[in-house]
Amino acid sequence: MLAALLTQITAKGRLRLWTMAPSLTSLDPECDTQAASNSTTASVVTVAKTSVPILPVKLNHESEIPSAVPPPPTLFKPIPPEPRAYYFEDGLRRVAPYFYTYNTWCKERWRGRQLIEVFESEFRDRPLEYYRAAMEAGQVAINGKTVGPDYVLVNGDLVSHTTHRHEPPVTAEPIRVIHEDDGMVVINKPSGVPVHPAGRYHYNSVMEIMKAERGPDFVPRPCNRLDRLTSGIMFVAKNAEAAGRLGVQIFQRSVRKEYLARVVGRFPDGEVVCDQPILQISPKLGLNRVRANGKASRTVFKRLAYYPPTATDENGSCKTQPDSNDSNTERTSRTLEGYSIVRCLPVTGRTHQIRVHLQFLGHPIQNDPIYANQKVWGLDLGCNDADAVQNTDEDVISRLSRVGKDQVAEAVAYYDEMVDEYHKKKAEKMSGETCPVCDTPLYTDPGGQELSLWLHSLRYEDADGSWSYVSPLPAWALPPEGKSGPTQVGALDDLVVAAGDMDIE
Repeated sequence: MLAALLTQITAKGRLRLWTMAPSLTSLDPECDTQAASNSTTASVVTVAKTSVPILPVKLNHESEIPSAVPPPPTLFKPIPPEPRAYYFEDGLRRVAPYFYTYNTWCKERWRGRQLIEVFESEFRDRPLEYYRAAMEAGQVAINGKTVGPDYVLVNGDLVSHTTHRHEPPVTAEPIRVIHEDDGMVVINKPSGVPVHPAGRYHYNSVMEIMKAERGPDFVPRPCNRLDRLTSGIMFVAKNAEAAGRLGVQIFQRSVRKEYLARVVGRFPDGEVVCDQPILQISPKLGLNRVRANGKASRTVFKRLAYYPPTATDENGSCKTQPDSNDSNTERTSRTLEGYSIVRCLPVTGRTHQIRVHLQFLGHPIQNDPIYANQKVWGLDLGCNDADAVQNTDEDVISRLSRVGKDQVAEAVAYYDEMVDEYHKKKAEKMSGETCPVCDTPLYTDPGGQELSLWLHSLRYEDADGSWSYVSPLPAWALPPEGKSGPTQVGALDDLVVAAGDMDIE
């Protein structure tokens, strides 16, 4: 088997040695999770009947730092041996940098467009200048050949991008098992960890972590999907038969699911139904909002608890009163509204549906770095703005594209004066340093607000009552210290009735 010995440097300057073996994948930078789950592997790949070896990294023995060398050839994805080369530091799970080749077939929307144009519109992981240089150098190739940035893509093209990969760290919180039998593992997914390899993440994903923990014979088959920041119940089948059985139930819409969210302010009483259509306004950023020309969507909400602000004086009023001369008055006052724990029953299954509907209703998830970010949406946070009058799509996209580059992600919950500066410092953004191997700009570690979203997949159950799984309430949904409140939820009956005639997806 082809192998290459790579020496990598961690952010702390320590050396890590990996022996890497090649395999083929259908992933591309910022690829969607569906493509990730359909990837195939092979130990040797031939192009035009010629096997291509992987180049080793040359070591500079005087400095013990790998010197710059040509990247591994396309169509290979070097990976570390089992077990995965994870290490833990500062409460985070980390993977040392490694060379990696993304591969994807030309998508229909790419046909007839220049290669550089596609990368500019679809991917945001690197600056445009990097992609142009990579195309000229052959690090981005078509069908195993260097074609340059002006190449026009056609149906059947295989696009390959070989890069020195720097995976962001994720929480070190373990993946806990709620139930396991011969065919299925029901897990409580930690927040901040993507389900599939996608975008900047590969080994720091739920599927890869489970494979590392359970050994090479374990082939996980995820049966439902959660966003990276969302925690809670997931079904991971051990075999195709178990995955198929649950898949049939989901397809027949006989599976109900419930989420919990912690939102800004006092949520209204009773069952609240939001049936506003949702439109994806930027595939590149994965950004969605309520728009009249979007896809039909429906979510049922019900308040579980409300906790008013805790900082009060002897008269019962808030100690911190907004200053009318302060430009931050509006956003600061949102933290003085207290917060609600809200039950959520998504009837349809649009991307970011719960987050978008809560934003539209004026009660966004408190720590949502996208939909509760006033630098992106303005002071009203997109409330009741289905016609994009307050903020145009272009303005929102432009503002969000800067987050993580020259700005940190900030949600309403983090405008408390005592923690604001701390969270600004403890947030992922460009550090100003570059990788000594590939000269890639490096990011700082993500802050806690970027590893957690107060949205949790609480319950999955079959409509006929044959099975049901409920996770414990996350810590952020429990009553705060010194307060009384619910520590569990009741049945779904009221929310299901409020959902109406629309079948639950």
